Amino acid sequence: MKAMTAMTATQARKARERGQRAAGAVVGSAVGDALGAPFEFGPPGAFSARFPVPGSGGEMCGGGGWDAGEATDDTQMAVLAGESLVERGGLDPADLFARFQRWAAAEPKDIGLQTEDVLTNGLPWDRAAAEHFRVTGRAAGNGSLMRASTSAVRFARDRRAATMDAARRLSALTHGDPAAGEGVAVLHELVRAALDGGDPLAALPEALRSVRPDSRERYAAVLAPGWHPDRATEFNGAVWPCLGSAVWALRTTGSFEDALRAAVDTGGDTDTVAAVTGTLAGARYGLDAIPARWTAPLRVPLPGSGGRVLRVADLIGLARRLAG
Repeated sequence: MKAMTAMTATQARKARERGQRAAGAVVGSAVGDALGAPFEFGPPGAFSARFPVPGSGGEMCGGGGWDAGEATDDTQMAVLAGESLVERGGLDPADLFARFQRWAAAEPKDIGLQTEDVLTNGLPWDRAAAEHFRVTGRAAGNGSLMRASTSAVRFARDRRAATMDAARRLSALTHGDPAAGEGVAVLHELVRAALDGGDPLAALPEALRSVRPDSRERYAAVLAPGWHPDRATEFNGAVWPCLGSAVWALRTTGSFEDALRAAVDTGGDTDTVAAVTGTLAGARYGLDAIPARWTAPLRVPLPGSGGRVLRVADLIGLARRLAG
């Protein structure tokens, strides 16, 4: 009886810790998004130039068309994906695509050009992204990676092959280039490792071995220990340097706050780099590691959803339903 009681207590503790990490991934991504949005398309180092002393406060400053603490399309699409996964009991591509379409039709403040074209070109969910890629030949942006916090938590309960496959299917709804899906697949697997209590960076070798051969070399380059965002050959709006920058920020820091500061300081597509970093750092360090001064002002408006605005408690609740 004592052994059974002890085992139950251990299991309960592990479940609580997993729940905290799952909430950390979802909330952390939203925090990174809102933190980075005012600095989008700015130069490297702009965040630290404005806030040179860590922990001094005021970082959720707003600007660039965003209110203080307001999340962008990155988090809005992540929430829509998460709610579809919960309400449909898993991945229902047609349902999720319809939710994305309603959101796009409601004229959100920001939407990626590629995503907008796919969602408004009039083609059905199983043809729209593929046709966009066929016509343009370009679809390896970070727009499917940015929204992956919720799906990463939902599919973390599965094995490596299943969670990575789900990531590819989710990415393909808006990004016809398989290379974009491989980035989402790697992120899914790193979050899975973190929610299980492991080191997400230690999961990189196995994750890379599961990447499509035609994309593996490119991902291996940006995810290597010695890589730095300065070495990126493309703008970090592309999926490879975006994921590489997020992993670099996690690898070279020791706390959630420091990882997010490093991410926003990369410049460029700061909201998305910070959102992906927040997913990883939140999964690694847990919800309690996210500064309250960053979560308190957080707000996620959802265009096309009846004027709903989510706060941190709503995101935590969504994360817990996704984690199961």
